[in-house]
Amino acid sequence: MGIGDKMENAAQKASGAAKEKVGDATDNRDLQAEGQADKVSADAKQTGEKVKDAARNFTDGR
Repeated sequence: MGIGDKMENAAQKASGAAKEKVGDATDNRDLQAEGQADKVSADAKQTGEKVKDAARNFTDGR
């Protein structure tokens, strides 16, 4: 996984956490849900990148 991908996923996860907290504070269920969705999406992307890295390392014989 490239450093750019890691940074992008971390930023998306942080943004999602912030949206979720603001949604909690303002009792805005839509914003809470959007924040949760952003966090889940970032986690899924990160997992996918890790799988690709593992496959690449396996095929390279590492």
